[in-house]
Amino acid sequence: MSHNLQFALQAAWRVLLVGLILGAGLPTLFALGVRSLAWGAGGDAEVHESGTTGPKAQPIGTLLGWLCFVIVLLGVVLGITYIVASGFGKALSFEHVYPTIVNKK
Repeated sequence: MSHNLQFALQAAWRVLLVGLILGAGLPTLFALGVRSLAWGAGGDAEVHESGTTGPKAQPIGTLLGWLCFVIVLLGVVLGITYIVASGFGKALSFEHVYPTIVNKK
């Protein structure tokens, strides 16, 4: 396999991975958050196919739902930060524990 083809395949895998995480991952996480909030609310929020109401409220469901929403929100903020940084000729660095905006090298 030629070096150029190998480089192209590595780049394609990276694009596929980012597409899965951002294209399907964040919306799926948002949907899980909505579902977790319904589970957390219990009662009439959990209506089964038979028409009966579901189990009692589960506080852990509410916590998990809000945790999912926070992760989605952080992903959106990180994406916007990347776009804005690129527009100003900067780059987003993950050298530290948290992302920082640095000059492009």
